Amino acid sequence: MVFENLLDPVFRPLLSLHPLLAVALVALLVTVIITFVYKFTTNQDLMKRLKTEMKEMQKQMKELRQHPEEMMKVQKKAMQSNMKYMGQSFKSTFYTILPIIIIFSWMSAHFAFDPLLPEEQFQVTLDFAKGTSGSVIIEAPQGVEIVGDSYQEITNNRAVFTLRGEEGSYIEGESLKFEYEGKIFFKDVIISNSQDYAPKEERIKNSALKTISLSNQKKIILPILGWGWLGAYIIFSIVFSMGLRKMLKVY
Repeated sequence: MVFENLLDPVFRPLLSLHPLLAVALVALLVTVIITFVYKFTTNQDLMKRLKTEMKEMQKQMKELRQHPEEMMKVQKKAMQSNMKYMGQSFKSTFYTILPIIIIFSWMSAHFAFDPLLPEEQFQVTLDFAKGTSGSVIIEAPQGVEIVGDSYQEITNNRAVFTLRGEEGSYIEGESLKFEYEGKIFFKDVIISNSQDYAPKEERIKNSALKTISLSNQKKIILPILGWGWLGAYIIFSIVFSMGLRKMLKVY
């Protein structure tokens, strides 16, 4: 939630776009940042020379296939050049790793799952340790309706409640409340027509109750491949990176 709040003022307009376009724009922005940081934090003359050397040595190794000893010598030199190249490349990572983590956290909070829509039924599932028995009582805040009983027996280590509600953020004092064996547990819920949702799963420590999870479905960004936001981001970033590096002559 901290990372989400950091980026929301800037990135929230993206949520009104189609998810595929939004992911593509974020991938383009991140790729531009990474490419420029890489270009100006590495010795590009050295990188160009090392890359040229490695290509030449790869060509030599192909020509020396019939001479294993000579090929091994060239291979050793190629590995040394590659290590120098990698060492230079890692310099930019120190500048970009934290921003990337923040951006990825924001994307995961908005593009990993479909939202729970207003007035549509959704489920809350409580999973317990093996062999757990008993019952669970749910209490919903104003604006959220319990469909069916508010009292559920634990069956096969699980209790499932069905609900629906008005649009809103039911968090921080307005969360769903569950009572099991005299203990109270909470689960935040966000019901929204936009791309907003609470964390899908809440892990519980030191209790027979292990997790409380919502029924948000995984958001498919690339239907043909069945991929979510991360797969789409990787494809876009590879394409953008290849184009930018070639255009800016980054080695």
